[in-house]
Amino acid sequence: MTVTDFLASGPRLSEFWTPIVALDDEAIRSNLGLMAQWCSSRGLKLMPHGKTTMAPELWQRQLDAGCIGITLATMGQVRTARSFGLDSIMLANAVVDERSLRYLAAELSDPEFRFVCWADSVATVDAMEQALRAAGTPRPVDVCVELGAAGGRTGTRTVAEAVEVARRAAASDVIRLAGVAGYEGSLGHDRSAAALDAVRTYLQRQVQLHQELSGLYDDGEIYVTAGGSAYFDVVAEVYGAAMINDQHTVWTLRSGAYITHDDGFYRRISPLDEGMAEGQPDSGRLRPAMWGLARVVSHPEPGLALIDGGKRDFPFDEGLPIPRQVSADLGGQWRQLDGASILAMNDQHSYLGLTGQDVGIGQVVSLGLSHPCTTFDKWHYLPMVASRDSDHVVGLIRTFF
Repeated sequence: MTVTDFLASGPRLSEFWTPIVALDDEAIRSNLGLMAQWCSSRGLKLMPHGKTTMAPELWQRQLDAGCIGITLATMGQVRTARSFGLDSIMLANAVVDERSLRYLAAELSDPEFRFVCWADSVATVDAMEQALRAAGTPRPVDVCVELGAAGGRTGTRTVAEAVEVARRAAASDVIRLAGVAGYEGSLGHDRSAAALDAVRTYLQRQVQLHQELSGLYDDGEIYVTAGGSAYFDVVAEVYGAAMINDQHTVWTLRSGAYITHDDGFYRRISPLDEGMAEGQPDSGRLRPAMWGLARVVSHPEPGLALIDGGKRDFPFDEGLPIPRQVSADLGGQWRQLDGASILAMNDQHSYLGLTGQDVGIGQVVSLGLSHPCTTFDKWHYLPMVASRDSDHVVGLIRTFF
């Protein structure tokens, strides 16, 4: 069956087998609208990281909500996006291999294709230049200089180093200096004062670099970009001060996990999570829009049950799944599952520790999940229901990892 034929049959989530990850269409709609309004009110553009879902259908919904493009992490992902017709892409990475650059040069023959990537060394610019000249690129490739931080990920470690990379890019005939980029998310893993200070200091250095490069920029589009899904409020704060006297620059967030949010890492750290937005109405909060479903297949001893979903099915890199509810079966009446936790995970089993109410063989457990980026990559298709309380499947989201 095609997806269209399948959805026309009126499928129900209760018809699916366990384990499965499901999506909540109502929550996704709410999250898309909230993030669009939040960015617009602060004068920020959004190019969400598409590697979060690698789902073109969800990318399109983000674009329809006002995003100016999609960010990706690898040239393989760029090729996938281009095959679906995307014409505005930021690669949050460098392109240095000849095959990828030859492909990119061919794609740039499309005048509607807007592409920008990053570079954090003169050696990167050299490698790009050699391959692009050999490929006969029809126009220069837009490149943002990536500023990093000690202990961070990629990026030049000092502003002075970044200026040298920028000068090299600006002098090239096949590369165009297009701004400043970076990622602040690797500098913290919580909302402690120390983490927020490290993020803020880094972003201020990014703005400083942008200002120092003003004499190297041409009249074309210039980006300053940062913003994972944890500290985009700090990005807005620092960028907001700089935007007052700089309306030409495209100040851009790349937050991607907001579309589904989660019940773990981002629930604890996102500035728009319900815990961080106390006093705001529900419409001002991101809502978890994904959850796991697994069935109890063993109850080998008191206080321990085994469910049929494990590492192959659910994320575990940013915290184990969180038991939320239990039901006699999919489509049944859910009740809160108190005093339960996931103790450990194997490939296809999770250890459900029970200190309160018991669960029976064959019952289904609903799991809160942590980290969308390592949830979507486990599934080729994810059923999407109309809302968390609905059994009606309204979409079947295909991923392309």
